[in-house]
Amino acid sequence: MTPSTDRIHQLLAGGVREHAYPGAVWAVGDAAGTRASGTVGVLDPDQPNTLMHLDTVFDVASLTKILAVWSTIGALWEDGRLPLDQPLGGFWPEVTGRPLGQVNARSLLTHTAGVPLRAQLKNLYGTDPAAVRTGVLHEALHRPPGEAVEYTDRAALILGYLAEHLSGQPLDRLATERIWRPLEMHATRFGPLAADQAARCAPTELDQDTGTHLQGTAHDFSARLLGGVCGIAGVFSALDDLARFLRYMLDPVTAPVQPGFGPAWTEESLAVHTGQLEPVRGLFWHPAPGTAPAEHTWVHYGFTGTAMWISPKRGTWAVLLTNKLFLTRDRQPLTDIRNAFRELAFS
Repeated sequence: MTPSTDRIHQLLAGGVREHAYPGAVWAVGDAAGTRASGTVGVLDPDQPNTLMHLDTVFDVASLTKILAVWSTIGALWEDGRLPLDQPLGGFWPEVTGRPLGQVNARSLLTHTAGVPLRAQLKNLYGTDPAAVRTGVLHEALHRPPGEAVEYTDRAALILGYLAEHLSGQPLDRLATERIWRPLEMHATRFGPLAADQAARCAPTELDQDTGTHLQGTAHDFSARLLGGVCGIAGVFSALDDLARFLRYMLDPVTAPVQPGFGPAWTEESLAVHTGQLEPVRGLFWHPAPGTAPAEHTWVHYGFTGTAMWISPKRGTWAVLLTNKLFLTRDRQPLTDIRNAFRELAFS
């Protein structure tokens, strides 16, 4: 082990001892590949023989927004089919004449669109996916576009619907054909997973209906309501797949087949698009806490305990996958560990 690898292992093993999560899988690399990786802990504390492995599958939660939405929106932008700054009502009939029609895609990607802050799909629109879609696309804005940066899952849900409209394909098929298959991300898919795939999956939250922890079924209620596929959450993936995705972002020549988005979309996205507004945002990516503006390390987190970072300036990426949601919804213990991990990974 190199000293930094040893320190990462000690940090993450400490998280297991302190019950921040049952286990973790991690890697650090560059455009050439993975430089260091490892595992700690177990999938299920009640079953100590269920060790974490490098190929363990995770419910990546909000990393869905990057793997399925950001990437396919980027593909459509690079195809010339999606103008980022044109109001949606000018080319999307479902929102023409509706409040959402005045919003553009860039504002959704920066969380400045002013759309409602919480999804609350079932309470607002019922359980029929078609009614949910209509309700979300016709809902009034929370505030005028461009007034504030306010993170909301609804932005990704809308962009997922937009990608489906422009491509004529369901989001899962679009992401598979344009992004995951070209990058050979064979473990990446929307759930629910088949039984053999679910058996390799790190369990997450306790399902009150069954009294068992969710394993191979998305923890996110909106994703489950919509059949497992939506822009908010629902994707399952593994360490090697995320490494392939991040390696490609750093150096597109590493891809066996070029996916739908290219370096132009990465460069466009990993830059500040929120002007003087705080917190600073790129396009669905945001700067990691404590990183200098000139050397931003960009990050996206998942509520289940997942995260991935990328630094074009340093030519480095990092992934940390945990199933912290198995134990707690408390964010702070994992937040501290994530920040320490990022400092070690990019030191």
